[in-house]
Amino acid sequence: MTDKGKTLLCGTVLLVEDNPKILDINRRVLEKEGIMVLTAKNLAEARECVKRVRPDVAVLDIMLPDGSGLDYLYELREFCETPSTPVCALFLTAKAEHADVLSGLSAGGNDYITKPYDIEEFRMRVLGFLRLTGSAKIRLRDISNQQTHSILSKKELEVALLAAQGFYNKEIASKVFLSESRVKTCLSGIYRKLGISDKENKRALLSVKLKQ
Repeated sequence: MTDKGKTLLCGTVLLVEDNPKILDINRRVLEKEGIMVLTAKNLAEARECVKRVRPDVAVLDIMLPDGSGLDYLYELREFCETPSTPVCALFLTAKAEHADVLSGLSAGGNDYITKPYDIEEFRMRVLGFLRLTGSAKIRLRDISNQQTHSILSKKELEVALLAAQGFYNKEIASKVFLSESRVKTCLSGIYRKLGISDKENKRALLSVKLKQ
């Protein structure tokens, strides 16, 4: 999972993009950083995503099949944002006219990138926003010094981190390339190793354990 001394950043990024190739590339780049990534091909899917998990950063296309990313930003912040938990927004779009950039910033966007774009620049800007929101805390500092992490295997830790953030078993399975039944078995082993037995609050207790 990670060598001694290597760090991964935590935080949640919502990607709303109707181009499947761009969506997949951006997702892979961010997940390599240890970031939780929510993906949506349209606004309807984005609304479903944020019902489950609040994003720290939203990367929004503007021209979407069922509406405008500009308009959705107002809705997203109304639904997710509080004074202590800001949501940073980055528009990633083919609309490259100066007036378009101004419209994006006027709509509340923190930044604006036009397509085609440099993937490394995209990565650095998203990481910068995660640090700005305070969500890019070090998740895994020195694993040899953290008892909870040291007793879980690489795959178990991946599953545990996803479960602690509220993802369903089916969603976890697709992200870690396991069957849904294997994820269920894996979670049972994780709970047993960490001494979690409360039937009603297992995932909440798991989140506490992973932060220790």
